[in-house]
Amino acid sequence: MKKNTVPVEKRPSPLRQRNPLPCIAAHYKCGAVRFSTSTQFPCFSPSCSKEGRCVAQGGAFWYTGSMEQYKKEFIDFMVSCQVLKFGSFTLKSGRQSPFFMNAGGYVTGGQLSRLGTYYAQAIHANFGDDIDVFFGPAYKGIPLAVVTAVAYSTLYGKEIKYCCDRKEEKDHGADKGAILGYKIKDGDRVVIIEDVTTSGKSIAEVYPKIKAMETSPGGIHIVGEIVSLNRQERAPDSTKSALSVIEETYGFPARAIVDMDDVVQALYTGGDRSVITDEIKSRLDAYYKEWGCEK
Repeated sequence: MKKNTVPVEKRPSPLRQRNPLPCIAAHYKCGAVRFSTSTQFPCFSPSCSKEGRCVAQGGAFWYTGSMEQYKKEFIDFMVSCQVLKFGSFTLKSGRQSPFFMNAGGYVTGGQLSRLGTYYAQAIHANFGDDIDVFFGPAYKGIPLAVVTAVAYSTLYGKEIKYCCDRKEEKDHGADKGAILGYKIKDGDRVVIIEDVTTSGKSIAEVYPKIKAMETSPGGIHIVGEIVSLNRQERAPDSTKSALSVIEETYGFPARAIVDMDDVVQALYTGGDRSVITDEIKSRLDAYYKEWGCEK
């Protein structure tokens, strides 16, 4: 098949071009961003255009399936990477939970690449394209911000900077200070990226750091926050979820790629019940009876 000689970074965004181009490299295995390891380039073959599949058009991946199918793909991805587990876990809050989500379980290049793609798609769907910076709170938010910036460039043809905070301020070198990466400035529009939140404590720590970079009040605009999973449990001293508390406290939207209702639907109600068994479902029901948030 004839190769496309236009450099990847020069190809138009899928928002402006939807005509399939010739395949530029080895064929990708489509199926909502399941990639072949034989190439670093997206497939532009018209044969990729299948309903409910990942379609590479105009220089980026174009997902044509329903959002429900997209969520199911992400849930399966979390389980296969052993990032989302079911059993008995003690949370930082002291609660005994029948499930646990740990983004530190993404350890390979392929997993991180795919994770960045999911985050980029969710950010674009929830917050649009008017974004300048991805901010990742230390520590887990650092790789999340980086892989999402890379994926966003590939998917939508837009360069978004990454910025992270340091737990310990660096006191030497050209990049000394409490910030890693791009230094946010007035006029920037920022999306905060985390793995999961149960209390909103991390936002309470990083929000002042972001606002401290302003040179004038309101100079930096926080567009919103995105997490992998909404646990849908009560935040401390509230009947609402941590994401709802964040929205009310700071005035920006807080969203998740999936929530626990989606997980139960995918793995139990509409699934084969091999991951969420009847026993696990009973424990989930008991947990949410005690700790579930308002919906």
